[in-house]
Amino acid sequence: MARGRFSLPERPAAGEVVCSTASVMIERGGRKLLDDVSLEVRAGEVLALLGPNGAGKSTLLSVLSGDLAPDRGEVTFGGRGISEWSLADLSRRRGVLLQDNHLLFPFTVHQVVEMGRAPWRRTPLEDADTEAVSESIRSADIAHLGNRRVPSLSGGERARVAFARVMAGRTGVLMLDEPTAALDLGHQEAVLGIAQDCARAGDAVIVVLHDLNLAGAFADRIALLQEGRIVACDAPERVLTAEIISEVYRTPVEVIPHPVNGRGIVMPVRS
Repeated sequence: MARGRFSLPERPAAGEVVCSTASVMIERGGRKLLDDVSLEVRAGEVLALLGPNGAGKSTLLSVLSGDLAPDRGEVTFGGRGISEWSLADLSRRRGVLLQDNHLLFPFTVHQVVEMGRAPWRRTPLEDADTEAVSESIRSADIAHLGNRRVPSLSGGERARVAFARVMAGRTGVLMLDEPTAALDLGHQEAVLGIAQDCARAGDAVIVVLHDLNLAGAFADRIALLQEGRIVACDAPERVLTAEIISEVYRTPVEVIPHPVNGRGIVMPVRS
């Protein structure tokens, strides 16, 4: 694409639906991975996908990103059917962090983060590459890794490099699949704090999490999945209740108020 013919993606207004599913179904081997799932992702919010293993969280994220086509139902992005977008156009409008982000080739940390700028090559926004890469490296706390080769890093360090790559794209929609899984406590807080800041700046953020309390602390809404269906989608205090969580996770829990901010903390009931 010639630089002179490029038009910038429009920034959606806060609360505007940027992508959605309507009655989506995906079946594999006779099992419904997603069953009649309808969901809206809005600009200016963090939407967390929660649920037990195999509930369909990563599958739903793949559908929303356009990486997986549903067997039935509709997926829209930016007001159009997601299949109407070219891969290049989608890559400029949503950044996707996959659960499996292993790199076998010996790229340096800086080279991997630079890959996040690939969609903007030969466009006017290519001029922001250096700034975007530097800011993402600083935000992900990986500047001290210098030019180390990614395969030599620890799992947590690789996870932060992958997160920085997605952030460098500056797409306006972040789709993050378990971004905190390999991280220590401090970096879990930092990564989700950055995601929350992006939402406050107008981005739409959808994140798959396993930690219920992290979701309660950082999400504006929580979609709770069970066996391929959304059983609750609301503010954290309305989803993270002892009754709902005990039933979905088949483990008795209690929800106690945080001593400082009053938010609910989910705790297993132990004898």
